[in-house]
Amino acid sequence: MNVWIANPFDNLPPEGARPQRYWLMARAFARAGHNVTLWSSDFSHAKKAPRALASGARWEGDGFRLVLVPTPPYPRNVCLRRILSHRAFARNLRTLAELEPQRPDLVVASMPPLASASALAAFCRARGIAFVVDVMDAWPENFERVVPRWTLAPLRARARRIYRSAQGVSAVAARYLDLAKSYGAQSPMYLAYHGIELPPSFWGKQVRPVFTEPFRLVYVGTMGASYDLETAIDAVREMPDVELDLAGAGPKEAALRARASGCTRIRFHGYLGEGELHSLLAQADAGLVPMFDDSCVGVPYKLADYVAAGVPVVNTLHGETERLLAEHGAGVTCAAGDIQALCAAVADLRARDATALRAGALSLARVFDADAVYSAYVDWAASVVPTA
Repeated sequence: MNVWIANPFDNLPPEGARPQRYWLMARAFARAGHNVTLWSSDFSHAKKAPRALASGARWEGDGFRLVLVPTPPYPRNVCLRRILSHRAFARNLRTLAELEPQRPDLVVASMPPLASASALAAFCRARGIAFVVDVMDAWPENFERVVPRWTLAPLRARARRIYRSAQGVSAVAARYLDLAKSYGAQSPMYLAYHGIELPPSFWGKQVRPVFTEPFRLVYVGTMGASYDLETAIDAVREMPDVELDLAGAGPKEAALRARASGCTRIRFHGYLGEGELHSLLAQADAGLVPMFDDSCVGVPYKLADYVAAGVPVVNTLHGETERLLAEHGAGVTCAAGDIQALCAAVADLRARDATALRAGALSLARVFDADAVYSAYVDWAASVVPTA
């Protein structure tokens, strides 16, 4: 098959960063013998800067072809310029797609963005091409936290058209499949968690039998509105034998640094390279998933990162993440926004058997094994393509 995959956000092979969902997905399709094109943006969402590769560049490697779509920049995750940028990405992607000499048999489009998923759904519908929407986040529902619900009616109508026109709906969490059903989707559905590469050393990994003193918490990820890092900082201040390492950046970083000022047990590391991140996780006793339930997130990427390192989790996200941690004995869950509840959750985790918790984390990590996740995804996606 000729397969197209479209997502403007993820890391790309020439950049030296680790593979994420759509790079890994493209590789899996290629390994299964398919001809694969990955469409992305020439603007880096993570760095908020132009990518090193030139606009319109074609790159081939790792078994597939990469095409960069010209995309205007935007300064923040939540701003009008991001919406306009997504529209331009969709428009330019559609224009480039029209010029391709070989039509795809299957198109997999991430959602978000709504604009590009909508453009590709229309492109496929007009040509009888199988279209799969892969849901990474609840859009436009995520915006209900910042704008009145009624203003999202046009975006909901667009989402409904996308879901109903797809020949298949996949998602990184079960709650997103339920969301698609609520919009009237009736096509085959498939749950494919975020896959991560597990190194050969993972399979024979030995776990540390005890927690360290002082107890080390780690947070890896964006410092944005969806994350209750204020409570984490306040809770650590109240626990004199607990340390907190934060790796990442985001719009709340300056305020969080000010909040933690004077507490030497709280350390900010900024963005870390792959080796530095692995080193930080290797020293951690527990990872933090400090998310609000109204963030609309089902299973965050950082959960996979923690458990792949054999690190149990202190979590405030109820639902699917809470269930996975409980099923594998890999962590504890408490309410977000409650300092005392977080302190009690950390104490609860510390009182448990460290070996059992770390073994539970490694057990859960197998759920996110990229080789298994995406090879199975390829089989499912191929099944929704009509046979001649």
